[in-house]
Amino acid sequence: MIPQNSSFIRIKTNLKGNSMVESVLKWLQQSFLGNTWASYCWTLAVLLLGFTLRKGISMTLSRLVFRMVRKESENVPWSEFMRLLRPPFEFLLSLLIVYLAIQSLSLPSEWGFEPGKKFGLGMVVEKLFAIVTIVAVTWLGVRFIKFIGLVFKQKALLTDSKLDDQFVPFFRDLLILLFVLTMGFVALSRIFAVDVLTVVTSLGIGGLAIALAARETLENLFASFALMLDRPFTVGDSVIVGGIEGTIEKVGFRSTRLRTFEGSLVTLPNRLLTSQSLDNLTERRLKRAKFTIQIAYDTPLEKIKNLVKQIQEVLDTHSETSTEQGVVRLDTLGESALEIMVTFFVVTQSPREFNRVKEEINIRILEIINQEEVRFAFPSRELYIRNESRPDPPQI
Repeated sequence: MIPQNSSFIRIKTNLKGNSMVESVLKWLQQSFLGNTWASYCWTLAVLLLGFTLRKGISMTLSRLVFRMVRKESENVPWSEFMRLLRPPFEFLLSLLIVYLAIQSLSLPSEWGFEPGKKFGLGMVVEKLFAIVTIVAVTWLGVRFIKFIGLVFKQKALLTDSKLDDQFVPFFRDLLILLFVLTMGFVALSRIFAVDVLTVVTSLGIGGLAIALAARETLENLFASFALMLDRPFTVGDSVIVGGIEGTIEKVGFRSTRLRTFEGSLVTLPNRLLTSQSLDNLTERRLKRAKFTIQIAYDTPLEKIKNLVKQIQEVLDTHSETSTEQGVVRLDTLGESALEIMVTFFVVTQSPREFNRVKEEINIRILEIINQEEVRFAFPSRELYIRNESRPDPPQI
């Protein structure tokens, strides 16, 4: 049997506990700056929970999206996908967390934060938040387009054609431009309530002024389409344009990047590529080498004939030269030397292979000259001094 005093103490304790709960609930219902403390606690809880789980949620969403495109993106690693998509995912989630957290809060009316059509601080904050959201969605879309472009770029590397290597970056940039413009029109219509059709129509009225102001930009844009249609070169080709020699790295909307053989990167406007003569070195089936050998005038005629004959045989028998176009001739009777002209064509498009074959032939020519004991001639002049006896001067 429980004593009466014990029961009384237990009932009193329960009442005391209930009063604590009631006091907490009463405190939560109290207002501060137009909001209850319960609203502040809810906002804080959503922020803490949301930012704690943000990375995990973004990782999960990224994995779901990657699984959707995994079959088409086998050559692109997961790490590259995360590098592109995870930052915009986390930023967009942060905006969503903040939006959900502040839904339970309302600021005092005298602060001027009421959202609505009336201009005020509330309208400005509301528009800024909407703009940031549009920017976040645009960032995510641009990164996703870049990932798709990376997938097609890896597929293009597996083909023998270089044309797709040039098309993929071009159309990737084109899609990014169209997507950004679309999101810009969405922002104008949804956030600022601007009639997009009216804007497009007004562009027709001021189109002439815009075209004059952006004449060079438009020229470069149309030139880029001309380069895509005519295809005078592809990415990776070696070209000479405007006295600049190098390898094409990228063809963009406004300019083309060219890596010179010295290693520097040159950016050329596309309009220059369409208005100037362009020499595509990669399209050359053969590469020509031409030089002269200067030998001394006192070289016997038979040695000259043997020298010419043996060098011709070297050109004709080499496995990487064109047998139909190699020429060795006694070309010029110079001031101080007999000049033998050597011309041959190497069947290659690689500058490195061309230099290798040229070196092999030069070494073989030196061996023949040494075997025939022919002397090289150097620019020289002979000075003859005429000595005549003169009468002695008269004696005075």
